[in-house]
Amino acid sequence: MAKISLSESRPATLGVIVGNRDFFPDQLITEARGDIAALFQELNITPVWLSEEESKLGGVETHAEARRCAGLFRSRRDEIDGVLVCLPNFGDEKGVADTLKLAALDVPVLVQGYPDDLNQLGVSRRRDAFCGKISVCNNLVQAGMPFTLTEKHVSAPSSDSFRGDLVKFVAVCRVVNGLRGVRLGAVGARPGAFNTVRYSEKILERNGISVTTVDLSEFIATAEKLPADDGRVAAKLDDIQGYAPAPGVPHEKLVQMARMGVVLGDWMEENALDATAIQCWTSVQQNMGCNVCTLMSMMSERFMPSACEVDVTGTLTMYAMQLASSTPAALVDWNNNYGDYDDKCTLFHCGNWAKSFLPDIEIATAPILGSTLGEENTYGALKGRTPEGPLTYGRLTTADCDGRVRAYVGQGQLTNDQLDTFGTRAVAEVPNLQGLLKHVCRQGFEHHVVMTQSHTAAVLAEAFETYLDWPTYVHGEC
Repeated sequence: MAKISLSESRPATLGVIVGNRDFFPDQLITEARGDIAALFQELNITPVWLSEEESKLGGVETHAEARRCAGLFRSRRDEIDGVLVCLPNFGDEKGVADTLKLAALDVPVLVQGYPDDLNQLGVSRRRDAFCGKISVCNNLVQAGMPFTLTEKHVSAPSSDSFRGDLVKFVAVCRVVNGLRGVRLGAVGARPGAFNTVRYSEKILERNGISVTTVDLSEFIATAEKLPADDGRVAAKLDDIQGYAPAPGVPHEKLVQMARMGVVLGDWMEENALDATAIQCWTSVQQNMGCNVCTLMSMMSERFMPSACEVDVTGTLTMYAMQLASSTPAALVDWNNNYGDYDDKCTLFHCGNWAKSFLPDIEIATAPILGSTLGEENTYGALKGRTPEGPLTYGRLTTADCDGRVRAYVGQGQLTNDQLDTFGTRAVAEVPNLQGLLKHVCRQGFEHHVVMTQSHTAAVLAEAFETYLDWPTYVHGEC
């Protein structure tokens, strides 16, 4: 499996509609195109917009210009991640709405309006985008088109405020477009004691998310037939040994992990899968004498997230949250209170977190599983401590009785508070943690939650609610 880096993927591409109304000064349109072009170049965003030869000044006002712009967007629909509506002046509300209706891209839309200068409210520099933005949004609501608003009602492209809006919007586009058509793999049956990871495959399918399943016995049988000196097994063994130190881990256990890694990689490639959820216990330990945690960590580090205990909606959450932050995600347990600190708790798994979370990463055993399966059969679990830093947490689930997907998201901090235990672990501080846990319990969310080292809850909430129509509780309204 080749390493995939979100940061190295192609630049974002946005369609741009520069709204115009002809009794406002022409130079405002020309200046706005220059402002947008400069900001896009700075942020490595590719614009798709009418040239100054294809419409008056490259703006959109008339129905004919709307049709021309929509045709351009349709011709490059496979490239366009979202659309920016830029209003240097009041703009033409019908021109904007007609362009979006005719283009039918079904991508996120950001609406921006320029602020007026109090010293330039005469005819030569007046904009009125403050008012025009309301009219444009009114037309989009009438047409049933979802859109994203800037933090401030009006803001210039050169402002820090709009730069932040645009960065957030590009992340929203990644989440929305990435989740539409995502392909998940479910390896094995969920552990019998884990009713908590039940989900509706049909609800996911209705939302454009497909799940491919395979019996774990097929993997085990195929892996056991691979000789230790097979070239691909040897290459995967090198990959594992280069990924994390493994002091005291018997060589034959690493070979078993390598065998399983080859089979897992082949299956993912054959089925064009983006993420997996794996029956990580107890069959693998009983039949192969090792854990698959290291393999799952390696995939998550390479932006192919993998969740344990066949938590399919858990791995869906991991996929969404890595898209939002452009960093790996980890599936964790809301696991322990942290003494008497009401706003702190421990996050834990036994453990398969991506290496990015674990500067002291080490391949070891899983003592909890080892207590019943024999610790010698649990080599492959990771241990390591996540240091202080930003925290975004969240969870997607299928609300089967309601027939829909729903979510919660929030932010906090990872801390360096003392934590003396094994596995992959962290201490989290979340404002009003007790209130959050009440919500999790009352709404029937799983004990698994997903974390990234970022502050991107607002991105996730915008993507989930505005564009995917998934009800989302935002803890603390980040």
